[in-house]
Parts: sequence; C-alpha cells; structure tokens
Amino acid sequence: MFSGTPADPAARTAPTGSDAPPAAVPPDAPTLALSLSPAAGTSPTGSDAPTLALSIGVPPLPTGAPPVAVTADVVPSADGSGRRSRFLLPASLAAAALLALLMALFGPGLVARGTGELRIPGAGLTTLLRTVLFTALAVHLGELLARQLVRPVRGRPRTAVRSWSVCAALAGAAAAAGQIVQLAAVSGLGITETYATRDGGLLLLIANGLVLAAGCAASKRPALALAPLAVVIGAEAIRAHPEAYSPEIGAALTVVHLTAASLWTGGLLYVLRTMWLWRGSPVAARALLGRYARLAIWLYVALAATGTASTLRRLPLDVVFTSAYGRTLLVKLALMTVVSALAVAARRRMLRDTDPALAHRLARREQVVLGAVVVVSAILTVVPDPHWISMRP
Repeated sequence: MFSGTPADPAARTAPTGSDAPPAAVPPDAPTLALSLSPAAGTSPTGSDAPTLALSIGVPPLPTGAPPVAVTADVVPSADGSGRRSRFLLPASLAAAALLALLMALFGPGLVARGTGELRIPGAGLTTLLRTVLFTALAVHLGELLARQLVRPVRGRPRTAVRSWSVCAALAGAAAAAGQIVQLAAVSGLGITETYATRDGGLLLLIANGLVLAAGCAASKRPALALAPLAVVIGAEAIRAHPEAYSPEIGAALTVVHLTAASLWTGGLLYVLRTMWLWRGSPVAARALLGRYARLAIWLYVALAATGTASTLRRLPLDVVFTSAYGRTLLVKLALMTVVSALAVAARRRMLRDTDPALAHRLARREQVVLGAVVVVSAILTVVPDPHWISMRP
C-alpha cells in the first residue's frame, strides 16, 4: 500500500541527505492524495515490501467549503475481471448472431412439427439465406433514409459513421445466388435451366439488382441505389406470393410491408451507430433520435396495416394454431408487441430526459428484438401456404 504524509507544494523540500528540517504544513491545508496499491497476493515480499508515497497538496479552499479529496486506486485485478468488460459487446454480438443462426436453421422444422404439412427440402438453409437478404435490404435502405435525418440536425459533430451499404448489398447478392444454387440442387436442374424457372429468374434479378446497388453505393451518388433496390423489393414481393388467388394484391402489400420494415430496422441501426459516435454531443444525439422517432410512427402504421391485411387474406382462422404459418405469425406478433413497448418507452424517455442515454439503451434493445423479427419474417416466407390444410372450401 502506498501511503505517506501530504506535503505543501509551496514549501521548499530539503535535498536528499540534508539535515534541514522540513517546512511546516498548515493543519487546515487540503490535499489531493493519489495512492497506488498492488493487489493482494501480488507482492513478492509479502508485508515487508517497501512502500512509496505520492501526495500533491492543493491551495487552501475558501472558509466553510467542504474538504475535497480525490483518490485514484489502480488495483490490478488478480482474476482479470477488469478485462472482461472490453469483451462484453463482442460477446453479446456473437451470442445474438448464434441465436439468429439457430432460429433460422431449426425454426422451420420446429413450427411445422405435428402439423401434418409437407416437409420443405432445405428449409433451414433457405431461411438463413433469406435472413441475410432481408438484412441487406434493411441496412442499405436504412442508411439512405437515416442520412437524410442526420443532415438537418443543428450543432451536430462533423463526424459520420462508416457506411455498410456496399458490404450489405454484396452479402444480399451472395444470399440470392446461394438460393439459386440450392434451388438447382433440390430440383435436379442445371444452373442455366434454373434461371428459366419462375423462382430462378426472380432470384437472378434480385442478385443482379443488389450488385448494381452496391456499385451505386460505392459511387459519389449513393442515392442512385434506390432504383435497383426498388426492383429487388418488387421481385421479392412477386416471388413470395406464388398463390393462385389474387397474387397481385399480395405482392402489392408485400412491397409496402417490406419497404417499411427495412426502413424501420435499418434506419434505427444507423441512428444508434450515429448516436454512439455523437455520445459527446447529447443534444445533437437526442435531436437525431427524435427525428427518427417521428418518422418511425408512420412506418409502424404502414407495417400494421399491411401486416393485418396480409394475415387476413393468407391465414384461415381454423389453422392459426395448427399450421406452421399460423404459429410463426403468432411468434412474430409477440415480438412486435415487445418492439412496440420498447419504442414507446424510448420515446417517453426522450421527451422527459435531456440526456439521451436511457432512450438510447431502450432503442438498442428494440434493435435486438427487431433482428429476431427479421429471422421470423424469413421463416414466414419458407413455410407452406396454410390454405393447403384448411378445412374451408
């Protein structure tokens, strides 16, 4: 333990080995003491180890002022607990990615257990690839939206987060190409023959659209990516609705639903990354979250309206609990309820507190649950059409 008597900085210190007495220290002079103590058990000589002292005197405080003492103890942790906090965020992200992977691979089989529906070959891998595709759309569209929200913020720092659009678009293109390969393997067709099928042709259009979007994102005019992304969303909406009953209505609902979901999820991700970068400017961070929250209300309304309409036309009431589609939809509704509660709580905190720290924490939790919603939405596009097992004519 490092300890010692405080010294007066105004007094002259006698040289080493001098017989001059030390200067007197006023008894009421406050000191700033810095003490360094090794962790227990780390000293090689035990209790007989030599000690050192470092004390810094400060000028006297005004009469009646409370004493102030700042002590910094640097204690190396024997068990390494101080280092664990540095790995907390990467560990959390790794755990979330592992959970999403397990949900995608085993989710379709779990929700279809006991329903009597036909088994879809490679449903787990298809869900995983479609999760990557939906995530790519969300990241790219969200960045294009959130950048427009950042620019009008007054007093904002001149720093910006790194763009993920190019990597996201290329990952989405790879996921679409992977679905083409999987479709060819399952159907027993060659790659060229798979392109001639309905699903193969649409997946090829999606892959090419995302590659073009990546090129636009890497250019000086990233907003040009809106055109190929619109083609991608349209092709995905048509691919997801092969049913014979009014597929055009289902495709139109999916275009609105997928666009709103991508803007909400990806926009929130970009806003959270920017708020973390602006953590030294809480006023600007709070203003940015407020701008996003006002827009998110309309995105939520669009999601609720199109989701309800799609459910009413695709899910017969007699198979809500006995079909894979119905079970998956119930899970998605439960997750959306949690997302809604977190969004409302974050907005209330934002309006009540000037410090956006707590609202930022709630929004991060909302983002995590939205990630689970993306995986569940991918499962919905893989499970069979519930009309096949409905008893309704």
